[in-house]
Amino acid sequence: MDTLELTYSQFQTVYNVLSLALAAMLATFIFLLAVQGRVLPRYRQALVVSAMVCLIAAYHYYRIFNSFTEAYVAVGEGTPATGATAMTYVMVNGDGFNEGYRYVDWLLTVPLLLFETIAVLALAKAVRRGLLMKLIPASALMIILGYPGEISADNMTRGIWGLLSTIPFLYILYVLFVELSKSMKTQPEQVGKDLNGLRWLLLATWGVYPISYLLPQLGISGSDSFVYRQVGYSIADVLAKCLFGLIIYKIAREKSADDDSAFAAAELEAAPSSK
Repeated sequence: MDTLELTYSQFQTVYNVLSLALAAMLATFIFLLAVQGRVLPRYRQALVVSAMVCLIAAYHYYRIFNSFTEAYVAVGEGTPATGATAMTYVMVNGDGFNEGYRYVDWLLTVPLLLFETIAVLALAKAVRRGLLMKLIPASALMIILGYPGEISADNMTRGIWGLLSTIPFLYILYVLFVELSKSMKTQPEQVGKDLNGLRWLLLATWGVYPISYLLPQLGISGSDSFVYRQVGYSIADVLAKCLFGLIIYKIAREKSADDDSAFAAAELEAAPSSK
């Protein structure tokens, strides 16, 4: 098996983007726990689940970060202090870099992301159950079908599993953009706008995954494919988990204010003065 070699700049790029993602997940987790009291009790479940998503992701990014730093060693001349122009990083023998941590993370967090989207809307029990029964199995199937292609070096195999994984992905989009729209008619106007933004955020961030997944088919291979994939996956994860969680909090605040005018007045009174 050929040894994957990274340049100094490639190693630092992956190192820093993994570190950034880990910090973002931890910070968002702490924030979402701290603001539980700023929404009505009926919407706190969505914030708790969103915090769980960030905590699970932070744990797996910690494992990914350690796997990456343990998998590569510096060889050649130069040091970071002298510019490291001749320094490269080579994957050492052993377990190597474990991409599987990402798929374990997604298998847990993607269903939870969809759950928190439904939970924050406080829909009727039957409607909520129906949507979740469609979204949760489809999201798990999407991740499970994508993994065999991710770990395969054969482009044909990657393409087949990628195509199979796309089927539940398209079904999820159908449920979010068609069936969920039927349940949005009773939501406050601003909540409807925010929910629409959530759906487009999911589409935009999830769209990064198949692009990164298909890099070898696009003629980008070796270390370039590895670096682009890690950067793409990490940035998409931060947007799909951290930014998504902050929008969930915004929706919970808006629905709390719409449901209880006394709560809204108390929150407004507690807000810091602009003077």
